[in-house]
Amino acid sequence: MPSLKEAMKAFISIDMEGICGVVREIETDPIKGGEAYQQSRHLMTQEANAAIEGCVKAGATDILIADSHWNFDNLIPEELHEAATLLRGTPRGFSMVEALDASADAALFIGYHARAGTPRAILDHTYSGTIAAVRVNGTEVGETGINAYLAGHHGVPVVLVTGDRAVTVEAKAVLPNVHTVAVKDATGATSAKNLHPRKAREQIQSEATKAVRDAKTIAPLRAKTPIQMVVEFRGTYAADLAAMIPTVRRVGGLRFEIEADDYLEAFRTFYAMVTIAGGE
Repeated sequence: MPSLKEAMKAFISIDMEGICGVVREIETDPIKGGEAYQQSRHLMTQEANAAIEGCVKAGATDILIADSHWNFDNLIPEELHEAATLLRGTPRGFSMVEALDASADAALFIGYHARAGTPRAILDHTYSGTIAAVRVNGTEVGETGINAYLAGHHGVPVVLVTGDRAVTVEAKAVLPNVHTVAVKDATGATSAKNLHPRKAREQIQSEATKAVRDAKTIAPLRAKTPIQMVVEFRGTYAADLAAMIPTVRRVGGLRFEIEADDYLEAFRTFYAMVTIAGGE
């Protein structure tokens, strides 16, 4: 455990689709979800607290948690663990990993979901329902990989990914040494076998402690430069909107290529495409 002179900083990005007990889109929708969404907010906040407590037990003294679902205002501030600072609201140039920089020792992705097109995965998508696939230097990635590359640009390792079983498998494919917790096993896109929420939180807290302590042994995910990112949309309307961005190259009705000198530039172009095409 680090001494007081070796203060440890942890960054947490938390989504909602991968939270234990959440299986239907309506449960994640702040506009139409009603009481179901309010219950998901509570479950999300409790999983956030489990991850925060795990970081504290590992010796982290500076913990920033980024609310990373929908308009980034889902966590219930008064219920949140007092050890963390909450990043809440929009707009954000770096979306789910806004404010992450090289000063962080470890990044944790809580409540994440699998990429678009993944079978037996709860509410699978990649940043937006308009996106069919994203590839970075030839490797298909979802939000876990996209965001892990951002962390890696700053030299920060992603040490823990939690969500359904599918996203933990996806995470291991790009982050071989990452710690994971599967809080549910999907039987379809909107059905899953869920752990009891208390058991899920116990596992998240325990694994977060181990993961943060292991941070120095886990390598950051770095994208080789120059970056080539390929983005495929589901429909031509969204693609037509994305084509308005002058720095992207349309190579088909639905496919675009982004070429950039570094990953930050590539991501910002991608995120601009998602935003203009009606994502989030």
